[in-house]
Parts: sequence; structure tokens; C-alpha cells
Amino acid sequence: MSDMPQIESVMIAPPISIDIGERVRVAQDRMIDHEIRHLPVLDGERLVGIVSDRDIAALESDPAWESRAEELRVRDVCTVDFYAVELDAPLDEVLLQMAERRLGSVIVTRKGELAGLFTATDACRCFAEDLRARGR
Repeated sequence: MSDMPQIESVMIAPPISIDIGERVRVAQDRMIDHEIRHLPVLDGERLVGIVSDRDIAALESDPAWESRAEELRVRDVCTVDFYAVELDAPLDEVLLQMAERRLGSVIVTRKGELAGLFTATDACRCFAEDLRARGR
């Protein structure tokens, strides 16, 4: 039996999420208010994607952003091809996939339903804690 931690032990739960039909401005405000960079996207209770601050920043660079800002919805900008793992996924495998795919976040699910979120920032925090523990 491996003593590799599972993603469940380090994920953020419950994650802050947003509905696919919500305005992009609401997603942006939610990220700012909670000081986060990723929001899992739900259609009702069903997990359908993820939206990041980078997705929104790309929109803001468009000269038409201000005129379209009120009409744009999360469905217009979210990524539907997202990386998700189950609660029992080994942390080392998740970290390797994040590095190989150059991902800033991983959605954690419980039987396909949203359970948590794990980000590159969380990975750095875990690594720092591990290094400190080794130094003691």
C-alpha cells in the first residue's frame, strides 16, 4: 500500500462555482471578491466546465469588450475540455498531469459531481509544507 496522499487531502472544498448562464462580469467579480483565479462552471448541478481569470483577461483585451460585457455569459468563455480527477486520485499523478498539460487547476469530483478544486497555488503550498517538514 502506498503512502502517497490522495488529492482529497489537499483540495479546496467546497469550491466556489458559477452557473453557466451567469454574466461574465459576475464571474469576474466573484473571483476578485474571493481572491481566486478559477471557477468550476455548473449547469444546474452538472459540472460542465471551468472559467479562469485568464479567460476573462483575454476578453478584456478586445476593444469590443466594454460594449459586449453585459451580454457575455460564462458559457461564451468557459473551457469545457477540463481536467478532472476523482477524490482518491494519487497526488503525484495529478501533479505530473498538471505539469505535462500546463494546467493551473484540476477539478476534483465525487462520482462525476463537483467536490473540490486544486490549483497550482495549492501545489506550491503543499510542496513548501513538505520541504519545511523535511527540514525539521
